[in-house]
This record gives sequence, C-alpha cells and structure tokens, in this order.
Amino acid sequence: MPDTYYVIPESQHNALIEAAYRHRGFHADEAGEGARFCAEASRHGIRTHNGIKALHLDHAFGSGSKGCVPGAQIEEKPSRFAAAKIWNANKKLGQSTAYRAMAEATRLADQYGVGTVSVDNAFHYLWGGGYVMDAAQRGYIAYTNCTASLAEVVPFGGKFPTLGTNPHSWGFPTTAAIGYPIVIDWATSVVAMGRVQQFRREGKALPPLAAVDKDGNPTTDPHLATSLLPFGAHKGYGLSLINEIVAGFIGGSLPTLRNRWDREPTEKHGCAFFFQVIHPDAINAGAFAKGRNQQQNVKAVIEDVLAHGNEKAMLPGQLEAEWAKHTAKAGGLLFTKAEIDAFNELATEARQPLWKTESFKTVVI
Repeated sequence: MPDTYYVIPESQHNALIEAAYRHRGFHADEAGEGARFCAEASRHGIRTHNGIKALHLDHAFGSGSKGCVPGAQIEEKPSRFAAAKIWNANKKLGQSTAYRAMAEATRLADQYGVGTVSVDNAFHYLWGGGYVMDAAQRGYIAYTNCTASLAEVVPFGGKFPTLGTNPHSWGFPTTAAIGYPIVIDWATSVVAMGRVQQFRREGKALPPLAAVDKDGNPTTDPHLATSLLPFGAHKGYGLSLINEIVAGFIGGSLPTLRNRWDREPTEKHGCAFFFQVIHPDAINAGAFAKGRNQQQNVKAVIEDVLAHGNEKAMLPGQLEAEWAKHTAKAGGLLFTKAEIDAFNELATEARQPLWKTESFKTVVI
C-alpha cells in the first residue's frame, strides 16, 4: 500500500542532526560525519538506521550512558602485519570510527591488494551497508561486521538472548555491470530491533517468528517484543556467532555484558568492528572465457543468475538503489509523519526550530 512521505531538504536534515550531536558535546567533525551517515541511510531508504535511530542509540548507550565519548581519539595499536591495522577506538562515535577505518582499509588495499582494520572499544556504527556501499561505488570489494549494542537475540535452541543482531555487510563494485553496487547487508536476526522500533511508531505488526515476548513466546506485536530470533534457525545463529567470535579475537566484551555498564565493572562493555577491503585486481586470475575482462565477466555471471526464467528476481542492493532514485526525483530526503514527530523531539532537545509539515511538499510511494 502506498505511503505518503514529506520531502525534507538534505541541508535542513543535516543541520538538525549536527545540532543534536553538538548539543550532546560532540565535536564538529563528528557531528558532520554523524549527519552525513544519517543522510546516506535515509537516501537509500534505510529507515531503521536513520537519524532517529542514531541519536536514540547515542542517548541510550552512547554519550547518554558510558558507551561513547564525544571527542575521543582513535589509538593505533602495534601490528606486525603491514596490511592489518588494529585500533582502540576509545569509545569514539561509531560513524566517525567506521568512516576512518574504511578509508584506511581502502588505502591498504591500494598498496597491498587487501587491507583490514580491527577495532576494539567501539560504539555501534549503525548501518554497515552504508560503508561497504561507499567503497563499492569507488571500485572496491568491501566487508564489515560488528557486534551489536545489546544481546537481544536468542540462539537457536535456546531461550535467553545472548547474541547481538550482529550484521554482516558486503559491497561489490558492479555499477558498470548493472547500474548500482550489489550490497548484501543483513542483521542475523529476522528483523533488527530498529525495525521493531519503527513498527511501534507506525502501528504495524512484526512478521511471524521474528520476536518473542518477556515470557519467551513468539509475538507479532512490536510493543510486546523484548527479544529477537535468528533468521534461518541454526544458519542465522551461526552467522551471528561469527561476529561474537571475531570480536572475541579482537578483544570484545561478553555479549550479555555489552553496554550493561552497571554490571561487572572490571569487564569490558563495548562493541568490536572488523573491516576488510579488497582491490579487484588482487583477485583477478585473468583467464576469463571468450576474451572477457573482469567487469564483463562479472556482468555475464549476474546475467546468467537472472536468466532462465529468473528475470523478476531481485539483486541485493536493488531496493536501496531504487529508493535513492525516489530521493533524487523528490529533491530531498523522505520521511513519514511519525518520523517528523520523532525528529521534532530531537529539535526540541537541541533547541532547534521544529519541522512544520505544512512547509514541506509530499510524495506518495
């Protein structure tokens, strides 16, 4: 069913997000990076990780708690591997840390063919797809995973949440082949908690077997949902477990203590990130059939996947690319009335002018 969206000028959106971050003590560069990220999420239709979610997360677990320190500086730790950097984020804003980490991994990939950056003592970076999409648009293969802010997911066969929603994000430089980068980005739960919050705002039901209530019973009511379930049963559980184990190798905290600052003060409580960027030349074997080059070969592979009666199949990243077209056509970022109300709560907090719906044009999508 079509929805009505208000068209908010990107500059106006960014000004509010920056003001909200500055009001909470963040430096100008952090506030700018936070706003840039939120705009990119909204541009591509990622409504579960837009400015509302970003600042809610900061209030609940970041500068409003002990999980994020405005103005924190990243510390590079010793590494005996030239293409592998290790960072202590010192609880710096997640978006700022992630932008810097992806830039460094890209620099390493240009030099060594592949580059990795592992980050300890981090604050959640929100939508991992945004970082790999940006790298893919610049011609790189990119990957990131992180541990989520809280343990909210019940492992397969269990009854108590001991895992994060723990996303995996891959980006592939396929713009020349299909017009946009393929971006495979997912939480390892059926839905992210941001989706639960979105559906609460908008009065919508959750899909079946996505969440459980306080008694462990499945529920589709977002107001009753307290924990989430992994997608694909044991498969989603295994993918979620990967993030926790990678974080464990980096130095990450126990999942059930993450951001639980009132528990066991001698334990760690932050998130951990992992970034990897691969230069396509580094994996080019050069022996493509029928004289194709690398990009032509990738295009041929994608076309074969979508042939044989599969023409209506959707590629990962297609929805985001289509939403970016809606955004561009509308001439601004698109938000619902419920989202406008949430942004006005942020405006009140930051002592900024309220957004008045009558001053914005609308589109129906």
